[in-house]
Parts: sequence; C-alpha cells; structure tokens
Amino acid sequence: MSKVNTVLGPIPTEELGIVAIHEHIGYGMPGSELDTKWWKTPEQRYEETVPKLRKFHEHGGGTFVDATGICNGRDVDYYKSLSAKTGVHIVACTGFVGGDTALAHFARASVDYLTRQFVHEITVGISGTGARAGIIKVGVSRGGRMTELDKRIYRAAARAAVATGVPIMTHLAIDAENAIAIFAEEGLPLDRVLFGHVDDGVNFAKTRDIWIAEQGGRVGFDTFGYETELEDPPFWARPRKDRLDHFLRFIGQHVDKALASADANCSPLGWPGVKGHTVNYIFEDLFPDLRAAGVDEATITKLFVDNPAEFLSVRN
Repeated sequence: MSKVNTVLGPIPTEELGIVAIHEHIGYGMPGSELDTKWWKTPEQRYEETVPKLRKFHEHGGGTFVDATGICNGRDVDYYKSLSAKTGVHIVACTGFVGGDTALAHFARASVDYLTRQFVHEITVGISGTGARAGIIKVGVSRGGRMTELDKRIYRAAARAAVATGVPIMTHLAIDAENAIAIFAEEGLPLDRVLFGHVDDGVNFAKTRDIWIAEQGGRVGFDTFGYETELEDPPFWARPRKDRLDHFLRFIGQHVDKALASADANCSPLGWPGVKGHTVNYIFEDLFPDLRAAGVDEATITKLFVDNPAEFLSVRN
C-alpha cells in the first residue's frame, strides 16, 4: 500500500482526499517573522489560519501540502497542532524555495551536506519534531536562471528523492532545461518532479509547459486566484480567464501530468499577503469555473485526487 508522509505520521494515499498541492501555512523571507511592522503573536497566526483550514475541510478538502522551505517560516510543531485541530492532513517539505532564500549556513554547504540534510528530514524528522517531510522543495532564484547554489540544491534534492522515494516540487518552471539535465544525471524519473508556477503572470510566457510534460515531468498550475481583477493585485497576477484558458488547453493534452492549487498564504510572515485570497479559492471559484467550462467530475477528481495521490506516494 502506498503511503505519504504527513506531519502526524504516514497515511495511505487513499486517505489523502482532495489535495491542495502547493500552499503555505505561513511564508516569508528569512527573518521576516521578526519584522516589527508585520510581527504577529502565535495566537494571531492561529486565529488567522484555523478558520481557513476548517473551511477547507468543510468543503471536502483532505490534504494541504505546505510548500514552505527551510528558512522561510516553516514551523512543524505548529503544523501538527493545526492538523489535529482541523482534521486536515498537512504535508511538510524539506528543501528551499530558492537559493536566494537559503541562509549563509546552507548557502555555503556542499551537495553532500545538503543531501544528508534533506534525507534526515524525510527519514528521521524535521527539527526534532519527529514529523517527516513528504516532499522536497527547490526553486529558481530571482533573475530567472538557476544560480550555482540553485544547481547544488537541485542536485542534492534529486539524490535525496532517489534515496528516499519522496517527490520534488519546484518554485517556477523556467530554466527547466538545466533542471531536467540535473535530474537525468542523478537518475531521477521526471514523473517524480512537479514543475510549479507555470501559470503565474510573470513567467508563463517563458515556461515550456507542454515540453516539460512531453519529457515526462508533471506541471503545476498553482497560482489560481492571483488575478488582475483583485482590488490590489500582486505583481505576479494574471487575468482570471487567461489563466483558466491556459489550464484548459493544457489538460486537453496532458491531463495526466497536471496538478493545480492556489499558492495561498494562511498567515503571511513579513508582508501583508493578498487580501481575500485563500486555499478555498479551489472550491469557491476554481471548481465552479471548471464545471462552467464543461470539465466533468471525473476529470476534476483526476486533477485533485488521483494525480496528487500518485505524485505524493513514497516510492521506495
């Protein structure tokens, strides 16, 4: 029976239910949680987050994958409390959102050191919590091309994925050629990699989503809800219909490679977040949009239940 690592322990993939594959309990740049302008007490963060996760559960959501890497506000004891309180399975990640978010201790580390770090968090636990990471996060730093540090992190992630059987998700899918070359050199099958943010309003035109799928990679449309129609849209926003049409075109060719999410932040660290945007966009807006476009229930189930379960399964 296939299993997935959650913060409360491994569970069978059949218990995942509807999966939000790329979300955040609380994300910020390193040190941002200490910024007095945006600092929040633990109680404030809890009050912001619990209602969102409870509503997710009430909508039928089963699993929330937290894509917050090392140094970006990851707090696994907190995740364990939230999961127990709300009934939502939470999958935590090891790895880094990008080399430019790695503090100096890790930025100077070798590939071997980083590999051991990732493997430990997957097989033993994160920060003494006993909770094992269920996925590895990697990313392209600002500038749109992988830095030398990014490449070390990608290589370490590939080695850890091969050794432990957990998958990898990426921040951005640009410069995918370099990433795919590294994964090939390390013997990692591309169906174990989710290339994320192919739909964001900054990089979608430079992202070779069809090509990635043809190479065997999985493709994440995971910034749903960041729309130019918002009152105060973020710089990576995109017109709602434009993103939806892009997604519909892709699943018309490669539904087996597609996963989707909202990349929302339950309680942002060091920045105000995007008002009104939550993980529940999936149920309240995206599902109705897909149904209105003629997408059937079997396809929605494939996108949000079957594909994530297959991807998240630990393959030893």
